[in-house]
Amino acid sequence: MIRQVLKTTEPRLRDKSKPVKKIDKKIKLLVRDLKNTLSAQSNPEGIGLAAPQIGKNLKVFIIKPAKDIKTIINPKIVEISAKKFSKKKKKEKIMEGCLSLPHFYGPLKRPPKIKIEYLDEDGNKKIDTFEGLEAQIIQHEIDHLEGVLFIDRLLEQKEKLYEYVDGEWEEVDLII
Repeated sequence: MIRQVLKTTEPRLRDKSKPVKKIDKKIKLLVRDLKNTLSAQSNPEGIGLAAPQIGKNLKVFIIKPAKDIKTIINPKIVEISAKKFSKKKKKEKIMEGCLSLPHFYGPLKRPPKIKIEYLDEDGNKKIDTFEGLEAQIIQHEIDHLEGVLFIDRLLEQKEKLYEYVDGEWEEVDLII
């Protein structure tokens, strides 16, 4: 089922999510709903979606940095790259957005490489390392599981928020 993506004004997005105790039919349906909902997004398209964004405060999210969708349940970051940002990346603005605040973006700096422990949708324990865009998406989605939005990170990093309108970036006031 395609679910409504909650907007940033929804208080439930600020709640911390609970761990999944077992992968049962309800969790499989939740994963299916996340996949269907993410696939249905077109303006803008999404590359990640967390369960809290569809009203379920469970530690589940999916990412789709390319063609295939990866399911991540009960993620735990076990290692973050010591070198936070390369010189090249420091100069480059990587605009991060969120389906809960469509058409708004901000340049966020996140560690470019992380290792996480998690369960896949079949309940198999995995430990994987992610770099670049995948690492950024995963950190964004883990923030959702902790009740943190990307606009909070923008404020922490003293960055600006932009709205993408008619092919142009327009700076907007960031008020939470």
